[in-house]
Amino acid sequence: MGKVKKWLAAGLVFILAAALVAGCGKSKSTGGSASDDPIKKIEDRGKLVVGVKYDTYLFGYKDPKTGNVEGFDVDIAKAISKKIFGDKVKVELKEVTSKTRIPMLQNGDVDMVVATMTISPDRKKVVDFSDVYFDAGQSLLVKKGSKIKSVKDLTKGTKVLTVKGATSGDNVKKAAPDTQVLEYENYQEAFTALKSGKGDALTTDNSILYGMAAQDPNYQVVGGTFTNEPYGIAMKKGNTKLVKAVNKALKELKDSGEYDKIKNKWIKE
Repeated sequence: MGKVKKWLAAGLVFILAAALVAGCGKSKSTGGSASDDPIKKIEDRGKLVVGVKYDTYLFGYKDPKTGNVEGFDVDIAKAISKKIFGDKVKVELKEVTSKTRIPMLQNGDVDMVVATMTISPDRKKVVDFSDVYFDAGQSLLVKKGSKIKSVKDLTKGTKVLTVKGATSGDNVKKAAPDTQVLEYENYQEAFTALKSGKGDALTTDNSILYGMAAQDPNYQVVGGTFTNEPYGIAMKKGNTKLVKAVNKALKELKDSGEYDKIKNKWIKE
């Protein structure tokens, strides 16, 4: 039995030593490797996957006639990619909504989100943001001739439409506690509901509402803004290197005047 115990002990030492060597080898090959570098990952893949909206006219909108996704956010994403990666990387667009954009980012479905996303303290806990790339403010869209002229007119009995996952619902409840808020999956659904009489007003950022009014001249934006909505480009928490690269690209776009050209192409104040 003594010999058997010695043999078992020797075998155990050999197994532990082999495991340690294997572990060291693995650590050597992966520790601090390029796989931890989001920029290198994107370069190796050959494409930058960007989450944009498909239902937000002027910012991210899929034209039903051409099938192309166009808008301010789309052009900003492409310009940033060009600054960081040159021609080595193509931009692939993926649809996100206010509800899905953070989960898709956290799951690795997209590298960044450029989708009218307001920088907020709660969101900063779960994603990283770039510097502000667009300043908006929440407002109201109503049918022309409506008695609602501002958020003060949202009294008991009025119904306001917005989308799930946006900050708009909470904001309007703070500004008009007696109004009823109805949430929809996306902005096109909310706008369709407004046009079919399911609500008295639609609320979100004025920049998005201007796009809706441009689509249907029977509707108008009223009352000015009652919040400040600074938009940021969202990236997965901890992707510091990518955030720095995006901020550098944004600064270069603004300094060169290219940012203003893109903005003036889509946004008419």
